[in-house]
Amino acid sequence: MRISFTNLVLCASLPLLPGCQLPQRQAAYTTFANYTGPNEFGAYWFQGEAELSSYDLLILRHGEMRQGEALMIFATEDLSGARQIKPDPNQAPDDDRIAVMKLNKVWRFGTGISDYSLMESVFTPLDLIEHPFSIKQHSTVQDWEGLSFHQLNRLEDGYKVHLFSHLDPKGDQSFSIDPDLLEDELFNRIRINPASVPSGELEMVPGDFFLSLAREPVKPKRARIQFLESEATTQCLVEYLHLDRTLRINFETNFPHRIISWTEEQDQRVVVEGKLRKTIQEEYWTKTSGKSQPLRDSLKLSY
Repeated sequence: MRISFTNLVLCASLPLLPGCQLPQRQAAYTTFANYTGPNEFGAYWFQGEAELSSYDLLILRHGEMRQGEALMIFATEDLSGARQIKPDPNQAPDDDRIAVMKLNKVWRFGTGISDYSLMESVFTPLDLIEHPFSIKQHSTVQDWEGLSFHQLNRLEDGYKVHLFSHLDPKGDQSFSIDPDLLEDELFNRIRINPASVPSGELEMVPGDFFLSLAREPVKPKRARIQFLESEATTQCLVEYLHLDRTLRINFETNFPHRIISWTEEQDQRVVVEGKLRKTIQEEYWTKTSGKSQPLRDSLKLSY
């Protein structure tokens, strides 16, 4: 049975984990400039800084486990609903602005002489009642053999998918899909409010880094989501029913729900693992001089 997001996202404003039964709407998230939501959320996410977290990364590639590093950058900003891009502050009308949680995710690792660099951006509305679907997702995978680029744009019904690659079987193509959820938006939803993540079975697009590296088609797969809660941390467990893939996202149970670690499993074996090194909050877009190098060192970044 197809899950109705109209009902599921009503739980997003409740201070509960998935499974809440009493739909209710509290203070709505408006635009970035006119935020009127919960004070705790606003004090953390609307102070003009991004949250940067570095992770130790292990990934199975070409038959061997490789060491690397990952970076997750979370920030709130406005997105144009019509154009699905960050609007010019002086041009976009207020009624076209949608406040979003933006995740920029970066993975870097080497395999022998070759380097891999993967980056993805996901844009998820803060008001998941008014806007129940992520608006946009795009990613690129680069290595010494070449690169690929994926982009998903939200339509009224589903997503328009654009793929560009020099490799078979994808090549360059465009088509439409209609999933319930994107795996990669789970990280944003956890940071906005874990209660916005539906539990149970649904149609979900697997993570884009996985799809690119495995050369799997970009299409929804049946998956089951459940939550395993403890006092300090909670695990979001994603098990695909017709795909050899399991995702575990471990995050702080209490706000601001930082991502502590995650694993991806195949054949009952961990093939990707990320463990938190360090978190800082900074206006990173203004820290571009050599004087800001200590901030990079504080994240223990080697690349």
